[in-house]
Amino acid sequence: MHRHVASRWLFTLLLALPLLSQAAAPLPSWNDGPSRQAIEGFVEAVTREGGPDFVPPAERIAVFDNDGTLWSEQPMYFQVLFALEEVKRQAPQHPEWKTQQPFKAVLENDRKTLAESGMKGILEIVAATHSGMSTDDFIGNARRWLASAKHPRSQKPYTEMVFQPMLELLDYLRANGFKTYIVSGGEVAFMRAFAQEVYGIPPEQVIGTTLGSRFEDRDGQLSIQRLPKLVHSDDGPGKPESIDSIIGRRPILAFGNSDGDLQMLQWTAAGQGKRLAALVHHTDGKREWAYDRESKVGRLDKALDTAKSKGWVVVDMATEWKRIYPFDQ
Repeated sequence: MHRHVASRWLFTLLLALPLLSQAAAPLPSWNDGPSRQAIEGFVEAVTREGGPDFVPPAERIAVFDNDGTLWSEQPMYFQVLFALEEVKRQAPQHPEWKTQQPFKAVLENDRKTLAESGMKGILEIVAATHSGMSTDDFIGNARRWLASAKHPRSQKPYTEMVFQPMLELLDYLRANGFKTYIVSGGEVAFMRAFAQEVYGIPPEQVIGTTLGSRFEDRDGQLSIQRLPKLVHSDDGPGKPESIDSIIGRRPILAFGNSDGDLQMLQWTAAGQGKRLAALVHHTDGKREWAYDRESKVGRLDKALDTAKSKGWVVVDMATEWKRIYPFDQ
């Protein structure tokens, strides 16, 4: 009888071993493909004490773009969608917007005129809706929008449109002594409104495009007021510039998804010792979106060619990710 029970338990254990192994393995939403192997091999190499590629924990800096790298960016950058909604919400305090472009186009849902205003028009909208208030008030506005707004296709909150494989990668890196930063073209205070909760990245490790600011003391009420003036565009060459200025260390790992991330990846890869530069390639038109060279949002052209010529990691979403979002089955 006892022998029968022991045999049954042994048989059950043998059946469970593959599942236990899978649960314990890092990056469970990544298929066992070239990208996962490259990432795990890199982490093992730089964390192996006494090994030729060992990197002390203080120097294990990993930087990530946000839009299109940590969460989706279609059909438009989420911060731009927030800014458009803010135009409508703030319109009663700005009667001049009824006749002033590009705000008039937003209020009248005139997509053609808004599109014709181009990046200049978008920047004007962002500057107007993201300034004229304290930093605390702006972050409050962003959090209110994020708590109620839904993505037009999935009808999920924007903070759920994050990539499950990348959340796992952030956790995996931090468990191995890495310090993870966001280095994005998005406005820094907007990202700080959710980065800690969604990514586990504290505000002091969020770097982005910055507007001007001014310290004010109004009868003892202290605040940092946001000004409608661009101070630093954290895109393209602006990314390694802000890394050098704010972090003060060259990263050993960098992840992006577009041409706007090219210089950040180049700067990371050019350092001494073992390095990992990687791109998220949006190839999954069924579960997410498929786009690269011709896209107006998150265009990936020159950076893709550079990645292939330099042997950087290029993550094929369609084949290398088991699931895209946390809510996927």
